[in-house]
Amino acid sequence: MRYTDTKLFIGGEWTDASDGKTLEIANPVNGEVIGAVAHASRSDLEKAVEAVVEGFNIWSATSAFERYKVIRKAASLLRERVEDIARLLTTDEGKPLTESRMEVNSCADLLDWFAEEGRRTYGRVVPSRSVTVQQYALKEPVGPAVGFTPWNFPMSQIVRKLGPALSAGCSIIIKGPEEAPAAPAALFRCLEEAGIPAGVVNLVFGNPAEISEFLVPHPAIRKVSFTGSVPVGKKLASLAGLHMKRVTMELGGHAPVIIADDANIDAATTALIGSKYRNAGQVCISPTRFLIQSTVHDQFVESFVRKAEALKVGDGLADGTQMGPLINERRRNAVEELIEDAVSKGAKLETGGERIGNSGYFFAPTVLTGVTTEMRALNEEPFGPVALVRSFADLDEALAEANRLPFGLGSYAWTTSSNTARRIAHGIQAGMVSVNHVGLGLPETPYGGVKDSGYGYEGGSEALDAYTNIRFVTHETN
Repeated sequence: MRYTDTKLFIGGEWTDASDGKTLEIANPVNGEVIGAVAHASRSDLEKAVEAVVEGFNIWSATSAFERYKVIRKAASLLRERVEDIARLLTTDEGKPLTESRMEVNSCADLLDWFAEEGRRTYGRVVPSRSVTVQQYALKEPVGPAVGFTPWNFPMSQIVRKLGPALSAGCSIIIKGPEEAPAAPAALFRCLEEAGIPAGVVNLVFGNPAEISEFLVPHPAIRKVSFTGSVPVGKKLASLAGLHMKRVTMELGGHAPVIIADDANIDAATTALIGSKYRNAGQVCISPTRFLIQSTVHDQFVESFVRKAEALKVGDGLADGTQMGPLINERRRNAVEELIEDAVSKGAKLETGGERIGNSGYFFAPTVLTGVTTEMRALNEEPFGPVALVRSFADLDEALAEANRLPFGLGSYAWTTSSNTARRIAHGIQAGMVSVNHVGLGLPETPYGGVKDSGYGYEGGSEALDAYTNIRFVTHETN
């Protein structure tokens, strides 16, 4: 699939911005401009709202079974085009081609799951207190929705909003990621070719603040979903709350990893290397705060550092690449600043901590030990290839550190003790806990956080609940 400029998709038509404005797209491998994406104007957003309202009128009146067939067909088209779409995704965002293939296939799996689950969005009959009264609860689509999605998973984060919305009978406007627009556009082409009616799905790009300030309070929009930073999420949730809009917020994290002294260290480091450096650490559920029981601390560090240094960093399109570049210079600078702050305050740089090459935004897989709470990195989400390691004496100390921050998205633990696993599962304040493996993000499982990491879920049956209203009907017969 050849890389082409990305247009807006509004009311079933691909179109340039009404004022012709575009944004440049740069390849993170070398920083070179490779294309452009249309920048929506106020006029374009108004057209998108008109389209999404018309789309809702059509889609909400379409049976769940017919919706299911369209969504499943789009999933099949994604699988047929996985190689072409994965190359677009890697070209835009930088992750290795193997990871891009996984993301495209996961989108197909998500669409399949939501399509099936939409056929089972049941109401219920409530037994009445009189033989002449019937009473029942209905689930109905909440209305036109808007979803704001990030660049780190430019397709799957869209599908986690679009999938449940479509299966519930809602129409939606997606504000896609300007840094990585090509793969999202390919997703919408699959939906278009699958037979989605005009206006049911709409894709816009542009200034995030301008788009959110117009769409979130718009009276036609009844549901808001956002994935991104905590500060922006709080702002959008507040804006939605002023207008009584339902929200789903999947916000930042700073995932703790608790390694008990009875853990299988080799199995833990093997799994965590892949999870930590996936997408160059630019993952909201990436393990970041490695809390290691003191008796196995050195063993863990030796194993983890050795495996980190063995990773092949390079162009995501090249064979054998295991970690690609960061998305842009701004992200690379932010990672460098956190590392410099930590080292200046006493952290030990075990490996990495430096740029790789003179082209693009490559950064070495990094491990810091001896980190303390005075360091910015242990308080701010690194969102990069940085593992922060500190030791603990007992489990109470580990849980206290794991729960110290306002974040509560993903969390991990390794232990062979069922009692320790149970204490961690119940004691850690996070929306998701994975013990002895990396098992977060499957379509059928809840995906979301607590505390400042968000509100609501974008996986499992819970994801559809956010796009439905429950209406109670009571009827007395003559």
